[in-house]
Amino acid sequence: MEVATLGGGCFWCLEAIYQQLKGVRNVRSGYAGGHVQNPSYREVCAGTTGHAEVCRIEFDPDVISFDELLGVFWTIHNPTTLNRQGKDVGPQYRSVIFYHNEEQKNIAVQSILNVASDLWSSEIVTEVTPLSNYSDAEEDHKDYYNQNGQNPYCAIVISPKIAKFRTRFQSKLKGNPSDN
Repeated sequence: MEVATLGGGCFWCLEAIYQQLKGVRNVRSGYAGGHVQNPSYREVCAGTTGHAEVCRIEFDPDVISFDELLGVFWTIHNPTTLNRQGKDVGPQYRSVIFYHNEEQKNIAVQSILNVASDLWSSEIVTEVTPLSNYSDAEEDHKDYYNQNGQNPYCAIVISPKIAKFRTRFQSKLKGNPSDN
């Protein structure tokens, strides 16, 4: 197993999508990149801890590569808006790839140049930085979309992203009929 840590706005959105990919074993919402040890959701949302909302994705590289995870990443959020995803505004919603080793760093940089830049006409503002100060989010943020799908935020913001993702990446979904 390998681990990827990605921030692309609200961690509930990323978690709900990455949970559906073949080869992804576990997705945990958390915080990374800040200067406060074990911050709370409220502290991170205040925008003063330096943390980004992230998802820590455990994956089997024999089934799905880090590069393929990034291919999904570029389509499920807007990497051209600084500290913002839709109506979510602040440094905690920044687009960021927290790499775990030099190989991930190199793949991330190449993915920005070869994939993201082809998908987006504006400048990519995604940070590529070493993982630091990661902590899991509180229990009530885990598996949030699956537990709270009728919540207005989930229905209005997350559900359309999931529908778009499922159409575009159908062959990479768990339980795909082509797996049989």
